[in-house]
Amino acid sequence: MRKSFALAPLAALGVVAARDLLQREHAILRNFPVVGHARYLLETIGPELRQYIVAGNDEERPFSRDQRRWVYASAKLQNNYFGFGTDNDFERTAGNVIVNHRTFSDEYPTHGAVGQEARLPSAKVLGGPRGRRHAFRPESVVNVSAMSFGSLSGRAIEAINRGAADAGCLHNTGEGGVSPYHRHGGELVFQIGTAYFGCRDEDGRFSLPRLQELVAASPIRALEIKLSQGAKPGLGGVLPAAKVSPEIAETRGVPVGRDCLSPSRHAEFSDADSMLDFVEMLAEATGLPVGIKSAVGDLGFWQKLTDLMARGDRGVDFVTIDGGEGGTGASPLIFTDAVAQPFRLGFARAYGEFARRGLHEDVSFIGAGKLGLPDNAVVAFALGADLVNVGREAMLAAGCIQAQRCHTGGCPTGVATQNPWLTRGLDPVAKGKRVANYIRTLRRDLLKVAETCGVPHPALIGPRAVEIVDTISDARLLDQIYGYEPGWGYPSVADRARIAQIMAATDEEETETEGPPETAEDGPPGDEIEGDLPASGD
Repeated sequence: MRKSFALAPLAALGVVAARDLLQREHAILRNFPVVGHARYLLETIGPELRQYIVAGNDEERPFSRDQRRWVYASAKLQNNYFGFGTDNDFERTAGNVIVNHRTFSDEYPTHGAVGQEARLPSAKVLGGPRGRRHAFRPESVVNVSAMSFGSLSGRAIEAINRGAADAGCLHNTGEGGVSPYHRHGGELVFQIGTAYFGCRDEDGRFSLPRLQELVAASPIRALEIKLSQGAKPGLGGVLPAAKVSPEIAETRGVPVGRDCLSPSRHAEFSDADSMLDFVEMLAEATGLPVGIKSAVGDLGFWQKLTDLMARGDRGVDFVTIDGGEGGTGASPLIFTDAVAQPFRLGFARAYGEFARRGLHEDVSFIGAGKLGLPDNAVVAFALGADLVNVGREAMLAAGCIQAQRCHTGGCPTGVATQNPWLTRGLDPVAKGKRVANYIRTLRRDLLKVAETCGVPHPALIGPRAVEIVDTISDARLLDQIYGYEPGWGYPSVADRARIAQIMAATDEEETETEGPPETAEDGPPGDEIEGDLPASGD
Protein backbone atom coordinates (compact mmCIF):
# COMPACT_ATOMS: atom_id res chain seq x y z
CA MET A 1 0.00 0.00 0.00
CA ARG A 2 2.79 2.46 0.95
CA LYS A 3 4.60 1.64 -2.26
CA SER A 4 1.45 2.46 -4.25
CA PHE A 5 1.16 5.87 -2.61
CA ALA A 6 4.83 6.57 -3.34
CA LEU A 7 4.39 5.68 -7.01
CA ALA A 8 1.26 7.83 -7.44
CA PRO A 9 3.13 11.15 -7.90
CA LEU A 10 5.48 9.53 -10.38
CA ALA A 11 2.53 8.17 -12.31
CA ALA A 12 0.90 11.60 -12.38
CA LEU A 13 4.11 13.15 -13.68
CA GLY A 14 4.26 10.44 -16.32
CA VAL A 15 0.75 11.28 -17.47
CA VAL A 16 1.63 14.98 -17.66
CA ALA A 17 4.84 14.23 -19.56
CA ALA A 18 3.00 12.02 -22.06
CA ARG A 19 0.37 14.67 -22.64
CA ASP A 20 3.02 17.34 -23.10
CA LEU A 21 4.89 15.25 -25.66
CA LEU A 22 1.75 14.46 -27.65
CA GLN A 23 0.10 17.91 -27.68
CA ARG A 24 0.92 20.30 -30.53
CA GLU A 25 -0.26 23.63 -29.11
CA HIS A 26 2.80 24.61 -27.06
CA ALA A 27 6.31 24.06 -28.43
CA ILE A 28 7.90 24.63 -25.03
CA LEU A 29 5.96 21.76 -23.49
CA ARG A 30 6.76 19.39 -26.38
CA ASN A 31 10.47 20.19 -26.04
CA PHE A 32 10.55 20.38 -22.23
CA PRO A 33 7.76 18.21 -20.83
CA VAL A 34 6.69 18.81 -17.23
CA VAL A 35 9.36 21.43 -16.44
CA GLY A 36 8.01 23.67 -19.22
CA HIS A 37 4.95 24.34 -17.06
CA ALA A 38 7.16 26.44 -14.78
CA ARG A 39 7.39 29.01 -17.53
CA TYR A 40 3.60 29.44 -17.66
CA LEU A 41 3.39 29.55 -13.87
CA LEU A 42 5.97 32.34 -13.72
CA GLU A 43 4.13 34.20 -16.49
CA THR A 44 0.88 33.92 -14.52
CA ILE A 45 2.33 35.27 -11.28
CA GLY A 46 4.69 37.71 -12.99
CA PRO A 47 2.76 40.86 -11.94
CA GLU A 48 2.83 39.74 -8.31
CA LEU A 49 6.56 38.93 -8.45
CA ARG A 50 7.40 42.30 -9.94
CA GLN A 51 5.08 44.08 -7.52
CA TYR A 52 6.52 42.66 -4.34
CA ILE A 53 10.05 41.52 -5.21
CA VAL A 54 11.50 42.86 -8.45
CA ALA A 55 10.21 46.37 -9.21
CA GLY A 56 11.66 49.47 -7.57
CA ASN A 57 9.56 51.99 -5.69
CA ASP A 58 8.96 54.16 -8.77
CA GLU A 59 9.09 51.59 -11.57
CA GLU A 60 5.79 49.77 -11.68
CA ARG A 61 2.81 51.00 -13.68
CA PRO A 62 0.09 52.15 -13.69
CA PHE A 63 0.70 52.86 -10.00
CA SER A 64 4.15 52.56 -8.50
CA ARG A 65 4.83 50.99 -5.13
CA ASP A 66 5.28 54.44 -3.58
CA GLN A 67 1.96 55.64 -4.98
CA ARG A 68 0.09 52.56 -3.80
CA ARG A 69 1.69 52.78 -0.39
CA TRP A 70 0.55 56.41 -0.05
CA VAL A 71 -3.04 55.47 -0.93
CA TYR A 72 -3.09 52.43 1.36
CA ALA A 73 -1.57 54.30 4.30
CA SER A 74 -3.94 57.23 3.81
CA ALA A 75 -6.95 54.89 3.67
CA LYS A 76 -5.90 53.20 6.90
CA LEU A 77 -4.84 56.45 8.65
CA GLN A 78 -1.33 55.02 8.97
CA ASN A 79 1.96 56.82 8.50
CA ASN A 80 1.92 58.10 4.90
CA TYR A 81 5.15 60.05 5.21
CA PHE A 82 8.33 59.02 3.32
CA GLY A 83 11.77 59.12 4.86
CA PHE A 84 15.30 59.92 3.69
CA GLY A 85 14.29 62.28 0.89
CA THR A 86 12.84 61.75 -2.58
CA ASP A 87 13.80 58.75 -4.69
CA ASN A 88 12.72 60.55 -7.89
CA ASP A 89 15.58 60.63 -10.38
CA PHE A 90 15.94 64.35 -11.05
CA GLU A 91 19.37 63.89 -12.65
CA ARG A 92 18.27 61.65 -15.52
CA THR A 93 14.45 61.57 -15.64
CA ALA A 94 12.24 64.25 -17.24
CA GLY A 95 8.69 65.08 -16.25
CA ASN A 96 9.03 65.63 -12.50
CA VAL A 97 6.45 68.08 -11.09
CA ILE A 98 7.73 71.01 -9.02
CA VAL A 99 5.36 73.27 -7.07
CA ASN A 100 6.74 76.76 -6.53
CA HIS A 101 6.01 77.68 -2.93
CA ARG A 102 5.84 81.27 -1.69
CA THR A 103 8.06 82.46 1.10
CA PHE A 104 5.51 85.07 2.19
CA SER A 105 1.81 85.48 1.53
CA ASP A 106 0.13 88.85 1.85
CA GLU A 107 -3.44 87.63 2.14
CA TYR A 108 -3.61 83.98 3.16
CA PRO A 109 -0.88 83.07 5.66
CA THR A 110 -2.75 80.06 7.08
CA HIS A 111 -6.04 78.19 7.21
CA GLY A 112 -7.80 78.97 10.44
CA ALA A 113 -10.88 76.75 10.62
CA VAL A 114 -10.56 73.71 12.86
CA GLY A 115 -10.98 70.45 10.94
CA GLN A 116 -10.81 72.26 7.63
CA GLU A 117 -9.13 69.27 6.03
CA ALA A 118 -12.64 67.76 5.85
CA ARG A 119 -14.14 70.82 4.12
CA LEU A 120 -12.95 71.72 0.64
CA PRO A 121 -15.88 72.78 -1.56
CA SER A 122 -15.78 73.69 -5.22
CA ALA A 123 -14.88 77.24 -6.17
CA LYS A 124 -17.72 77.22 -8.71
CA VAL A 125 -21.44 76.54 -8.39
CA LEU A 126 -22.34 73.62 -10.63
CA GLY A 127 -25.10 74.78 -12.96
CA GLY A 128 -25.15 78.28 -11.49
CA PRO A 129 -24.05 80.28 -14.56
CA ARG A 130 -26.85 78.77 -16.67
CA GLY A 131 -29.45 79.12 -13.92
CA ARG A 132 -30.33 75.45 -13.48
CA ARG A 133 -33.10 74.97 -10.92
CA HIS A 134 -31.06 72.56 -8.83
CA ALA A 135 -27.66 74.20 -9.20
CA PHE A 136 -25.38 73.56 -6.21
CA ARG A 137 -21.85 74.00 -4.94
CA PRO A 138 -20.21 70.55 -4.62
CA GLU A 139 -19.01 69.99 -1.06
CA SER A 140 -15.79 68.34 -2.18
CA VAL A 141 -13.27 69.06 -4.94
CA VAL A 142 -12.40 65.35 -4.82
CA ASN A 143 -15.16 63.02 -6.04
CA VAL A 144 -15.47 59.43 -7.23
CA SER A 145 -15.16 58.77 -10.94
CA ALA A 146 -17.53 56.71 -13.10
CA MET A 147 -17.28 52.98 -12.34
CA SER A 148 -20.32 50.86 -13.13
CA PHE A 149 -21.97 48.08 -11.20
CA GLY A 150 -20.97 45.23 -13.44
CA SER A 151 -17.41 46.30 -13.97
CA LEU A 152 -17.10 46.50 -10.16
CA SER A 153 -18.78 44.17 -7.72
CA GLY A 154 -21.84 45.20 -5.76
CA ARG A 155 -19.84 45.15 -2.53
CA ALA A 156 -17.18 47.41 -4.02
CA ILE A 157 -19.83 49.85 -5.26
CA GLU A 158 -21.43 49.83 -1.81
CA ALA A 159 -18.08 50.46 -0.11
CA ILE A 160 -17.34 53.40 -2.42
CA ASN A 161 -20.84 54.84 -1.93
CA ARG A 162 -20.55 54.55 1.85
CA GLY A 163 -17.16 56.24 1.66
CA ALA A 164 -18.55 59.02 -0.52
CA ALA A 165 -21.36 59.62 1.96
CA ASP A 166 -18.91 59.66 4.88
CA ALA A 167 -16.52 62.05 3.13
CA GLY A 168 -19.27 64.25 1.68
CA CYS A 169 -18.32 63.79 -1.96
CA LEU A 170 -20.17 62.84 -5.15
CA HIS A 171 -20.23 59.29 -6.54
CA ASN A 172 -20.53 58.89 -10.31
CA THR A 173 -22.62 55.83 -11.17
CA GLY A 174 -20.86 54.97 -14.41
CA GLU A 175 -23.01 53.99 -17.38
CA GLY A 176 -24.41 50.85 -15.71
CA GLY A 177 -27.32 52.58 -13.96
CA VAL A 178 -28.26 53.08 -10.30
CA SER A 179 -28.07 49.80 -8.41
CA PRO A 180 -29.14 49.01 -4.83
CA TYR A 181 -25.46 49.29 -3.93
CA HIS A 182 -25.48 52.98 -4.92
CA ARG A 183 -28.08 53.71 -2.23
CA HIS A 184 -26.05 53.84 0.96
CA GLY A 185 -26.01 57.57 1.54
CA GLY A 186 -23.68 58.89 -1.14
CA GLU A 187 -25.03 61.55 -3.52
CA LEU A 188 -24.82 60.57 -7.17
CA VAL A 189 -23.87 61.89 -10.56
CA PHE A 190 -25.89 59.76 -12.97
CA GLN A 191 -24.00 58.90 -16.12
CA ILE A 192 -25.96 58.52 -19.35
CA GLY A 193 -24.04 56.23 -21.65
CA THR A 194 -24.60 55.18 -25.22
CA ALA A 195 -26.85 52.27 -24.19
CA TYR A 196 -28.93 54.47 -21.83
CA PHE A 197 -28.81 51.85 -19.08
CA GLY A 198 -31.23 52.73 -16.31
CA CYS A 199 -33.19 55.17 -18.47
CA ARG A 200 -34.05 53.18 -21.60
CA ASP A 201 -37.24 51.79 -23.03
CA GLU A 202 -37.92 48.23 -24.15
CA ASP A 203 -36.24 48.92 -27.51
CA GLY A 204 -33.06 50.24 -25.91
CA ARG A 205 -33.73 53.88 -26.77
CA PHE A 206 -33.49 56.76 -24.30
CA SER A 207 -36.65 57.27 -22.21
CA LEU A 208 -37.14 60.66 -20.57
CA PRO A 209 -40.02 59.43 -18.34
CA ARG A 210 -37.81 56.68 -16.96
CA LEU A 211 -35.02 59.14 -16.30
CA GLN A 212 -37.42 61.44 -14.48
CA GLU A 213 -38.65 58.53 -12.36
CA LEU A 214 -35.07 57.59 -11.53
CA VAL A 215 -34.14 61.14 -10.57
CA ALA A 216 -37.21 61.44 -8.36
CA ALA A 217 -36.34 58.20 -6.54
CA SER A 218 -32.56 58.61 -6.20
CA PRO A 219 -30.11 61.11 -4.65
CA ILE A 220 -28.96 62.28 -8.09
CA ARG A 221 -27.41 65.77 -8.10
CA ALA A 222 -26.21 66.02 -11.73
CA LEU A 223 -26.33 64.24 -15.08
CA GLU A 224 -23.24 63.37 -17.11
CA ILE A 225 -23.51 62.38 -20.77
CA LYS A 226 -20.68 60.00 -21.56
CA LEU A 227 -19.26 60.60 -25.03
CA SER A 228 -16.10 58.58 -24.48
CA GLN A 229 -13.66 57.50 -21.79
CA GLY A 230 -9.91 57.55 -21.63
CA ALA A 231 -9.40 53.79 -21.63
CA LYS A 232 -11.36 53.10 -24.82
CA PRO A 233 -12.60 56.25 -26.59
CA GLY A 234 -14.94 55.62 -29.49
CA LEU A 235 -15.30 51.97 -28.54
CA GLY A 236 -18.43 50.24 -27.28
CA GLY A 237 -18.50 47.65 -24.53
CA VAL A 238 -19.74 44.10 -24.03
CA LEU A 239 -20.81 42.54 -20.75
CA PRO A 240 -20.93 38.81 -21.56
CA ALA A 241 -24.20 36.97 -20.99
CA ALA A 242 -22.69 34.91 -18.16
CA LYS A 243 -22.13 38.10 -16.15
CA VAL A 244 -25.62 39.54 -16.71
CA SER A 245 -27.12 38.47 -13.39
CA PRO A 246 -30.69 39.31 -12.37
CA GLU A 247 -29.36 42.24 -10.29
CA ILE A 248 -27.35 43.68 -13.18
CA ALA A 249 -30.22 43.09 -15.61
CA GLU A 250 -32.68 44.94 -13.38
CA THR A 251 -30.25 47.82 -12.80
CA ARG A 252 -29.49 48.26 -16.48
CA GLY A 253 -32.93 47.43 -17.85
CA VAL A 254 -31.76 44.54 -20.03
CA PRO A 255 -32.71 40.83 -20.30
CA VAL A 256 -31.08 38.36 -17.92
CA GLY A 257 -28.44 36.04 -19.36
CA ARG A 258 -27.95 37.83 -22.68
CA ASP A 259 -24.93 39.78 -23.92
CA CYS A 260 -25.22 43.41 -22.81
CA LEU A 261 -23.91 45.73 -25.53
CA SER A 262 -22.88 49.38 -25.33
CA PRO A 263 -22.75 51.05 -28.77
CA SER A 264 -19.80 53.24 -29.66
CA ARG A 265 -22.01 56.29 -30.38
CA HIS A 266 -25.20 57.87 -29.07
CA ALA A 267 -28.47 57.37 -30.94
CA GLU A 268 -30.19 60.50 -29.55
CA PHE A 269 -27.82 63.00 -31.18
CA SER A 270 -25.24 62.96 -33.94
CA ASP A 271 -23.23 66.19 -33.63
CA ALA A 272 -22.43 69.02 -31.21
CA ASP A 273 -25.54 70.98 -32.24
CA SER A 274 -28.01 68.16 -31.58
CA MET A 275 -26.10 67.21 -28.44
CA LEU A 276 -26.70 70.68 -26.98
CA ASP A 277 -30.40 70.30 -27.73
CA PHE A 278 -30.31 67.04 -25.77
CA VAL A 279 -28.46 68.73 -22.90
CA GLU A 280 -31.00 71.54 -22.64
CA MET A 281 -33.89 69.09 -22.82
CA LEU A 282 -32.46 67.10 -19.89
CA ALA A 283 -31.79 70.25 -17.87
CA GLU A 284 -35.28 71.61 -18.45
CA ALA A 285 -36.98 68.30 -17.62
CA THR A 286 -34.99 67.57 -14.44
CA GLY A 287 -33.63 70.94 -13.29
CA LEU A 288 -30.24 69.29 -12.75
CA PRO A 289 -26.85 70.49 -14.00
CA VAL A 290 -25.93 68.56 -17.14
CA GLY A 291 -22.42 67.96 -18.42
CA ILE A 292 -20.40 65.75 -20.72
CA LYS A 293 -17.54 63.35 -20.23
CA SER A 294 -15.02 62.80 -22.98
CA ALA A 295 -11.48 61.88 -23.78
CA VAL A 296 -9.70 64.34 -26.08
CA GLY A 297 -8.78 63.45 -29.63
CA ASP A 298 -9.83 65.47 -32.66
CA LEU A 299 -10.19 69.10 -31.58
CA GLY A 300 -12.85 69.77 -34.19
CA PHE A 301 -15.58 68.67 -31.77
CA TRP A 302 -14.39 71.07 -29.06
CA GLN A 303 -14.13 73.95 -31.50
CA LYS A 304 -17.65 73.36 -32.80
CA LEU A 305 -19.04 72.91 -29.28
CA THR A 306 -17.54 76.14 -27.99
CA ASP A 307 -18.58 78.06 -31.11
CA LEU A 308 -22.18 77.00 -30.47
CA MET A 309 -21.98 77.76 -26.75
CA ALA A 310 -20.57 81.22 -27.43
CA ARG A 311 -24.00 82.20 -28.79
CA GLY A 312 -25.28 82.02 -25.22
CA ASP A 313 -28.57 80.16 -25.66
CA ARG A 314 -27.35 76.61 -24.97
CA GLY A 315 -24.47 75.04 -23.13
CA VAL A 316 -23.13 72.33 -20.87
CA ASP A 317 -22.73 73.03 -17.16
CA PHE A 318 -19.59 70.95 -16.72
CA VAL A 319 -17.01 69.13 -18.78
CA THR A 320 -15.22 66.03 -17.52
CA ILE A 321 -11.96 65.46 -19.36
CA ASP A 322 -10.73 61.87 -19.08
CA GLY A 323 -7.07 61.28 -19.77
CA GLY A 324 -5.89 58.45 -21.98
CA GLU A 325 -3.91 57.05 -19.02
CA GLY A 326 -7.19 56.36 -17.18
CA GLY A 327 -9.23 53.19 -17.14
CA THR A 328 -10.60 50.85 -14.49
CA GLY A 329 -11.96 48.05 -16.64
CA ALA A 330 -10.78 46.30 -19.78
CA SER A 331 -10.01 47.41 -23.33
CA PRO A 332 -7.78 46.42 -26.27
CA LEU A 333 -4.09 47.23 -25.81
CA ILE A 334 -4.04 49.69 -28.71
CA PHE A 335 -6.75 51.72 -26.97
CA THR A 336 -5.18 51.66 -23.52
CA ASP A 337 -1.77 52.63 -24.90
CA ALA A 338 -2.29 54.79 -27.97
CA VAL A 339 -5.82 56.22 -28.35
CA ALA A 340 -6.79 59.51 -26.64
CA GLN A 341 -4.44 62.16 -25.35
CA PRO A 342 -2.99 61.95 -21.84
CA PHE A 343 -4.78 64.12 -19.31
CA ARG A 344 -2.48 67.16 -19.16
CA LEU A 345 -2.25 67.59 -22.91
CA GLY A 346 -5.89 66.81 -23.61
CA PHE A 347 -7.23 68.97 -20.80
CA ALA A 348 -5.08 71.95 -21.76
CA ARG A 349 -6.22 71.78 -25.39
CA ALA A 350 -9.92 71.43 -24.57
CA TYR A 351 -9.76 74.10 -21.86
CA GLY A 352 -8.05 76.44 -24.33
CA GLU A 353 -10.98 76.22 -26.74
CA PHE A 354 -13.35 77.38 -23.97
CA ALA A 355 -10.96 80.05 -22.72
CA ARG A 356 -10.40 81.60 -26.15
CA ARG A 357 -14.15 82.15 -26.42
CA GLY A 358 -14.53 83.51 -22.89
CA LEU A 359 -16.49 80.47 -21.68
CA HIS A 360 -14.07 78.98 -19.17
CA GLU A 361 -15.39 80.90 -16.17
CA ASP A 362 -18.96 79.67 -16.70
CA VAL A 363 -18.19 75.96 -17.02
CA SER A 364 -17.01 73.65 -14.24
CA PHE A 365 -14.05 71.57 -15.41
CA ILE A 366 -13.55 68.12 -13.94
CA GLY A 367 -10.36 66.16 -14.44
CA ALA A 368 -9.99 62.37 -14.44
CA GLY A 369 -7.16 59.98 -15.17
CA LYS A 370 -4.76 59.13 -12.32
CA LEU A 371 -5.52 62.40 -10.51
CA GLY A 372 -6.03 60.81 -7.10
CA LEU A 373 -2.39 61.46 -6.26
CA PRO A 374 -1.59 64.90 -4.79
CA ASP A 375 1.04 65.94 -7.34
CA ASN A 376 -1.12 65.02 -10.34
CA ALA A 377 -4.16 66.70 -8.77
CA VAL A 378 -2.21 69.92 -8.16
CA VAL A 379 -1.22 70.02 -11.84
CA ALA A 380 -4.87 69.54 -12.81
CA PHE A 381 -5.99 72.44 -10.62
CA ALA A 382 -3.17 74.63 -11.93
CA LEU A 383 -4.36 73.94 -15.50
CA GLY A 384 -7.90 75.04 -14.65
CA ALA A 385 -9.70 72.01 -13.22
CA ASP A 386 -12.32 72.84 -10.60
CA LEU A 387 -12.85 69.25 -9.44
CA VAL A 388 -10.98 65.96 -9.77
CA ASN A 389 -12.48 62.48 -10.02
CA VAL A 390 -10.70 59.46 -8.56
CA GLY A 391 -11.28 55.96 -9.92
CA ARG A 392 -8.52 53.41 -9.52
CA GLU A 393 -7.29 55.21 -6.40
CA ALA A 394 -10.71 54.66 -4.81
CA MET A 395 -10.44 51.00 -5.83
CA LEU A 396 -7.04 50.79 -4.12
CA ALA A 397 -8.52 52.34 -0.99
CA ALA A 398 -11.28 49.71 -1.11
CA GLY A 399 -8.75 46.87 -1.22
CA CYS A 400 -7.51 46.57 -4.83
CA ILE A 401 -3.91 45.29 -4.99
CA GLN A 402 -3.29 46.11 -8.68
CA ALA A 403 -3.45 42.45 -9.68
CA GLN A 404 -4.48 43.69 -13.15
CA ARG A 405 -7.11 40.97 -13.57
CA CYS A 406 -10.07 43.32 -14.03
CA HIS A 407 -10.70 41.89 -17.51
CA THR A 408 -10.78 38.27 -16.33
CA GLY A 409 -13.43 38.36 -13.60
CA GLY A 410 -10.82 36.89 -11.24
CA CYS A 411 -10.00 39.93 -9.10
CA PRO A 412 -8.58 38.33 -5.92
CA THR A 413 -9.85 41.07 -3.60
CA GLY A 414 -13.45 41.06 -4.83
CA VAL A 415 -13.36 44.60 -6.24
CA ALA A 416 -13.61 44.04 -10.01
CA THR A 417 -15.46 40.74 -10.22
CA GLN A 418 -18.94 39.29 -9.95
CA ASN A 419 -17.66 36.00 -8.52
CA PRO A 420 -19.56 35.43 -5.23
CA TRP A 421 -16.66 33.54 -3.65
CA LEU A 422 -14.23 36.40 -4.34
CA THR A 423 -16.60 39.22 -3.39
CA ARG A 424 -17.48 37.64 -0.04
CA GLY A 425 -14.14 38.76 1.38
CA LEU A 426 -14.85 42.47 0.82
CA ASP A 427 -16.53 44.12 3.81
CA PRO A 428 -18.28 47.21 2.40
CA VAL A 429 -18.57 48.92 5.79
CA ALA A 430 -14.90 48.62 6.70
CA LYS A 431 -13.72 49.39 3.16
CA GLY A 432 -16.14 52.31 2.95
CA LYS A 433 -14.40 53.89 5.92
CA ARG A 434 -11.06 53.47 4.17
CA VAL A 435 -12.38 55.17 1.03
CA ALA A 436 -13.55 58.10 3.14
CA ASN A 437 -10.19 58.30 4.94
CA TYR A 438 -8.36 58.38 1.62
CA ILE A 439 -10.56 61.15 0.19
CA ARG A 440 -10.17 63.28 3.31
CA THR A 441 -6.42 62.78 3.33
CA LEU A 442 -6.13 63.82 -0.32
CA ARG A 443 -8.17 66.95 0.39
CA ARG A 444 -5.99 67.72 3.39
CA ASP A 445 -2.82 67.41 1.29
CA LEU A 446 -4.31 69.64 -1.41
CA LEU A 447 -5.06 72.26 1.24
CA LYS A 448 -1.50 72.05 2.51
CA VAL A 449 -0.12 72.60 -1.00
CA ALA A 450 -2.52 75.52 -1.57
CA GLU A 451 -1.31 77.10 1.66
CA THR A 452 2.33 76.74 0.70
CA CYS A 453 1.46 78.46 -2.60
CA GLY A 454 -0.10 81.33 -0.64
CA VAL A 455 -3.72 80.73 -1.70
CA PRO A 456 -6.73 79.47 0.29
CA HIS A 457 -7.93 76.86 -2.19
CA PRO A 458 -6.29 74.54 -4.76
CA ALA A 459 -8.41 75.97 -7.60
CA LEU A 460 -6.49 79.21 -7.09
CA ILE A 461 -3.13 77.55 -7.79
CA GLY A 462 -2.39 78.91 -11.26
CA PRO A 463 -0.27 77.62 -14.14
CA ARG A 464 2.69 79.78 -13.10
CA ALA A 465 2.89 78.07 -9.71
CA VAL A 466 3.81 74.69 -11.17
CA GLU A 467 6.60 73.68 -13.52
CA ILE A 468 7.82 70.51 -15.12
CA VAL A 469 11.50 69.61 -14.93
CA ASP A 470 12.87 68.54 -18.32
CA THR A 471 16.44 68.05 -17.12
CA ILE A 472 18.35 68.97 -13.98
CA SER A 473 19.20 72.30 -15.62
CA ASP A 474 15.93 73.14 -17.37
CA ALA A 475 12.27 73.43 -16.36
CA ARG A 476 9.23 75.17 -17.80
CA LEU A 477 6.09 76.59 -16.23
CA LEU A 478 2.74 75.07 -17.19
CA ASP A 479 1.59 78.16 -19.06
CA GLN A 480 4.73 78.01 -21.20
CA ILE A 481 4.31 74.31 -21.94
CA TYR A 482 0.62 74.48 -22.87
CA GLY A 483 0.39 77.97 -24.33
CA TYR A 484 -1.87 79.46 -21.66
CA GLU A 485 -2.68 83.13 -21.88
CA PRO A 486 -2.73 85.46 -18.84
CA GLY A 487 -5.76 84.76 -16.63
CA TRP A 488 -6.31 81.21 -17.83
CA GLY A 489 -6.45 78.43 -15.27
CA TYR A 490 -8.52 80.31 -12.69
CA PRO A 491 -12.19 80.70 -11.74
CA SER A 492 -13.77 84.12 -12.26
CA VAL A 493 -12.84 87.03 -10.01
CA ALA A 494 -16.20 86.73 -8.25
CA ASP A 495 -15.76 82.98 -7.70
CA ARG A 496 -12.25 83.53 -6.38
CA ALA A 497 -13.48 86.08 -3.87
CA ARG A 498 -16.37 83.86 -2.79
CA ILE A 499 -14.28 80.73 -2.25
CA ALA A 500 -11.72 82.75 -0.30
CA GLN A 501 -14.55 83.96 1.92
CA ILE A 502 -15.85 80.41 2.36
CA MET A 503 -12.43 79.02 3.25
CA ALA A 504 -11.82 81.79 5.77
CA ALA A 505 -15.17 81.30 7.49
CA THR A 506 -15.61 79.28 10.66
CA ASP A 507 -18.00 76.34 10.60
CA GLU A 508 -20.69 78.52 12.21
CA GLU A 509 -20.27 81.33 9.72
CA GLU A 510 -20.33 78.84 6.86
CA THR A 511 -23.59 77.39 8.13
CA GLU A 512 -25.19 80.83 8.04
CA THR A 513 -24.06 81.66 4.50
CA GLU A 514 -23.98 78.38 2.55
CA GLY A 515 -26.92 76.29 3.73
CA PRO A 516 -27.27 73.25 6.00
CA PRO A 517 -24.55 72.24 8.47
CA GLU A 518 -21.72 70.00 7.40
CA THR A 519 -22.32 66.32 8.14
CA ALA A 520 -18.97 64.83 7.16
CA GLU A 521 -16.69 63.84 10.00
CA ASP A 522 -13.44 65.66 10.49
CA GLY A 523 -10.47 64.09 8.80
CA PRO A 524 -7.25 62.91 10.41
CA PRO A 525 -5.24 65.57 12.31
CA GLY A 526 -2.79 67.20 9.98
CA ASP A 527 0.37 66.69 12.05
CA GLU A 528 -0.35 63.38 13.72
CA ILE A 529 0.98 60.20 12.20
CA GLU A 530 0.85 56.68 13.50
CA GLY A 531 2.29 53.34 12.59
CA ASP A 532 5.81 52.50 11.46
CA LEU A 533 5.49 50.03 8.61
CA PRO A 534 4.71 50.71 4.95
CA ALA A 535 1.06 49.95 4.24
CA SER A 536 -0.02 47.13 1.95
CA GLY A 537 -3.28 46.76 0.06
CA ASP A 538 -6.16 44.58 1.15
